[in-house]
Parts: sequence; C-alpha cells; structure tokens
Amino acid sequence: QVQLVETGGGSVQTGESLRLSCAASGYTFTTYALAWFRQAPGKEREFLAAISASNGGTYIGDTGRDRFTISKDNAKSTVYLQMDRLKPEDTAVYYCAANVRNAVAGYEDLYDYWGQGTQVTVSS
Repeated sequence: QVQLVETGGGSVQTGESLRLSCAASGYTFTTYALAWFRQAPGKEREFLAAISASNGGTYIGDTGRDRFTISKDNAKSTVYLQMDRLKPEDTAVYYCAANVRNAVAGYEDLYDYWGQGTQVTVSS
C-alpha cells in the first residue's frame, strides 16, 4: 500500500532553515504528483507546494513563494521541502500528500494519500 513518511521537523529559531523529507513507498514514484501542506493549531490545512511526478515541474503557493522550495530525488523516492527564513507563524504540522492524477495543484481534495505529519516549531 502507498505510504508517505515525513521526517525533518523540529524546533528552530526565527530566521533559521529546515529541510523536510517525505519518503514514498508502495507505488512507482514517478507516477503520482506530490505536495506539501501544513496545518497550524485552530486553522485549516494550507497548501504550500507541489511537484510533478513525471517532469519535475513545480507549483508554489502564495504562502511559500519567496521562502520555500520543493524538490525530489527519484532514486530515493523522496520529496523535500526546503524552508528558509522561518518565522513563528510557520509553526504547524507539515504533511506530505500524493495524487494519482499527477495534478500539480493546491486543491486538498485532489490528494489521495497523506502522511502522518511532522511538527515544525519556530520560536522568536
């Protein structure tokens, strides 16, 4: 079965960087688009970035446009989210998601599989 496992979360100070990883298994990695979302306490889940399974094309949402980068390593079946210049408002649980249509988009309902999430805490 499809599994997505996020790692790399933690506690950092304002201005620091983190790189999140999402290891995918249970399917051919180059067939499903992958994305990152986050959810802060009391808020709805928010789209951050997506990447095409086939050609590596990316789409970054408004939230992370200047500070977040999505990439993938096909050989490791892993997608990454590089987050720079972190702020306290970036504190949230970060989720990896996959959709079988290979749609590079931010609509949460498009995504068929989700990881368990990894906590990121940014202190001032």
